[in-house]
Amino acid sequence: MTFEQQLATLGLTLPAAPKPVAAYIPAVRTGNLIYVSGQLPMKDGQLMATGPVPSVCSFEAAQAAARQCVLNGLAVIGDQIGGDFSRVVRIVRVGVFVQSDNGWTDQPKVANGGSELLQQLFGEAGRHARAAVGTNALPLGASVEIELLVEVR
Repeated sequence: MTFEQQLATLGLTLPAAPKPVAAYIPAVRTGNLIYVSGQLPMKDGQLMATGPVPSVCSFEAAQAAARQCVLNGLAVIGDQIGGDFSRVVRIVRVGVFVQSDNGWTDQPKVANGGSELLQQLFGEAGRHARAAVGTNALPLGASVEIELLVEVR
């Protein structure tokens, strides 16, 4: 199944690539690697999830936010590769940041929301190295931020 078919099977569509919220560019390509800047869970111009997990943002909402971060990152990648996702060789690394309550340690489970989506969309090529980090704050008060490193042809 193609990327587009898999996306449709999951009932998902890629959004327009989000605009930067500060002084950076959405992605940098060097050779066959695309480094995607941290993506917030923006949907229809609004943050889907704000505040620390789990006291303000529920675990389930944070997982959904992680999925949205990945979709936004894929939209950025699509812009870099002219929308031809057959050019994606592998998702190399995913960095996940979760605004967390003190002592809360389930960041990897939140990150699974994004990681599992990448595996559903790209199969074996979607399996990746990952870091899942808890933090006390994220830009705009977001609950989750995700960065991607992708190999393309």
